[in-house]
Amino acid sequence: MKCSRRDIFRLGGSAAALGLAVHSGLLSATPAKSIRRSDYKIKKLYHGVAYYPELWPEEDIDRDIVEMKKLDINVARMGEFAWSTMEPERGEISLDFFEMVMDKLHAAGIDVVLCTPTATPPIWLTHNHPERCHKNADGEILIHGARQHASYEHPDVKEACFKIIKAMAERLGQHPALIGWQLDNEMKAHVAEDFSDAAIASWHRWLRKRFGTIDRLNQVWGTHIWSQYYQSFEQVPAPLKTPFLHNASLSTAYRMFNRESIADFMKDQSSIIREYSSAPVTHNDNPAFNIHHERSMEALDFASYDAYPTDKQWGALVFRSDLYRAAIPGRPFWLMETSVSHNGWLGNHQPPHPEGFLPAEAVLTYALGGEAFCYWLWRQQRTGAELPHSAVMSAWFKPGIGYKEVEKLNASRKQLEPLLVESTVAPAEVAITYSDHARAMIETEALDRREGFPSRYRGVIEMWHATVRDLGFHRDVRFENAALDNLKLLITPAMPYVSEAFISRVLKFVKAGGIWIAGPVTGIRSVEHTVPTTAGLGLLDELAGVSTEFVVPLTHTDSTGSALGTTVSLSGWCSAMKVKSGVKRIGTIETGVAKGHAFITERKIGQGRVVVLGAQPDGEQGQTLINNLINHYADLTGVTERYDAASGVVVSPRINRKGERFWIAINMSDQEGTLRLPEGAIDAISSKSIKPGRITLQRYQWRAVQLNKTRG
Repeated sequence: MKCSRRDIFRLGGSAAALGLAVHSGLLSATPAKSIRRSDYKIKKLYHGVAYYPELWPEEDIDRDIVEMKKLDINVARMGEFAWSTMEPERGEISLDFFEMVMDKLHAAGIDVVLCTPTATPPIWLTHNHPERCHKNADGEILIHGARQHASYEHPDVKEACFKIIKAMAERLGQHPALIGWQLDNEMKAHVAEDFSDAAIASWHRWLRKRFGTIDRLNQVWGTHIWSQYYQSFEQVPAPLKTPFLHNASLSTAYRMFNRESIADFMKDQSSIIREYSSAPVTHNDNPAFNIHHERSMEALDFASYDAYPTDKQWGALVFRSDLYRAAIPGRPFWLMETSVSHNGWLGNHQPPHPEGFLPAEAVLTYALGGEAFCYWLWRQQRTGAELPHSAVMSAWFKPGIGYKEVEKLNASRKQLEPLLVESTVAPAEVAITYSDHARAMIETEALDRREGFPSRYRGVIEMWHATVRDLGFHRDVRFENAALDNLKLLITPAMPYVSEAFISRVLKFVKAGGIWIAGPVTGIRSVEHTVPTTAGLGLLDELAGVSTEFVVPLTHTDSTGSALGTTVSLSGWCSAMKVKSGVKRIGTIETGVAKGHAFITERKIGQGRVVVLGAQPDGEQGQTLINNLINHYADLTGVTERYDAASGVVVSPRINRKGERFWIAINMSDQEGTLRLPEGAIDAISSKSIKPGRITLQRYQWRAVQLNKTRG
């Protein structure tokens, strides 16, 4: 039964008030039913490579396998760029070569992840067919020559993609070497929205499905502004170049259409594979890619990601591990691609990793819930656009710059495997919300433009994640529609639209004792990227017990605010609030255009609290205030999964099948760091007792620490 907004906010009412209220429009309030079918549990710690035997003489395969075995490489991923080898002419498909390679790998005890090759369609598909190619926002048609140049919206492209996938699944889907499938490769890593004729035709169908009638679209988008009123769905343009700017509703909707469509294309691929193969399906994702990440998980049995951090960017590994671990709860993720030493492509390269960094990366990934740590690539490319990239073996088949680090990494993997295969990462009590809808809205309408503030949505989320991490909390990054199980503190920054479905879940969470911190910009827009007309923060005003008087930018206004004993500069978009009866004013704006208004509020609901942070604290003092705010509410709600560790020391708490707890602690810093241990700790590798108090971890060192069965 659908409940009204009044029902949702009758806070003292029955549990029925917590039911789901579906809002029509851009997003479905409930995720589509997953097509995931297989139970997926960790089997071993995989140590893998991306392998391209089609690019080298066939006689090199046996030599490759011998060298892989020396390094205990136990999985090879292949096929993602091999379409022209598999189908050199349209309809002439041969998979004999790849079956032979899989036979050899299986005989050597090396498992295989097979990829659908749809990222690199062969020339016969797009030559003299510009209508089958991707068209960017400038109206430029992208031609054959790199990858991701085809339009997945074009029916001929889809037909060809599905045909090669079916052939692969039929022929190789039950091969004994096969342990998994990867869909495509880094979907939409190099291109954003598609503006081809085929995409625009799909856009019109998407709009019709979303809104039903053109009158409904006109109403919620307010299209009489600038005479944008439409008489049919076919008249609604894609947001190509226009003299000034498109309607925000249209721009955000077009992003969401494209990203949902790509996720659905992935689900179509999975469906074909699952007709013929029981092997689980994944995709090597990355938060930067232009897809609907949460929706794409419905196509997968386990999550994977790619990351190429330098030694200064190790936080990206923690963020992505926390995101993809939580993306499909209860299942391990894979790090499908990272560099052995340095990343590189024509015109650019990164510095090589310092000694010890690669093994620390792997331990971090495994400890945070990863089942696999895989290199791109096995052998350095001799042709193409990525000639400078490091590899395990050089093009002339000598050990590469990172070879010895791979050997060290494997020694750590062997030590960790018995511990990690028999355990799981402990549930997180703190989480940061990640929203694909929020990302699209912020790409349409930028946030704080001050120098040094993240320019992209993921940068904002990573900034908050890094704060929680550096305060020593074990944490998740959870998608907007994810369950709030096990959490005590939820932080939702930069989510302009707050849906009734989200509010309903949060309300249940709060009444049970959780604390929700709604960060800056949260709630300032409606579902269709318009300004709310009922309250400044839409539904959030009523839930938080505030009246938002106005929303105003504070950057470069010399505005200050005081809260929790600290006075700070304020920046970004500010929700200037007045509190209603029973609501605490935690922070007050002291100077500037919003002087006298609240910028932090707290409302007690049931056993928990709703906290609104209505402006961005700036600078060093601002970070201190954010730290104090998180610490205060974590203490208030009883968060215990927290560690007294130096900056750069990351702790992953784990629980084995006997219910025993232990920590994997990794120092990702290039300086030594410390970690405080409780009474009764022992080294999980040597079984020796460890004196309580602070231990020192050298740069890139890790320790496995067994705790008392009851948390110390």
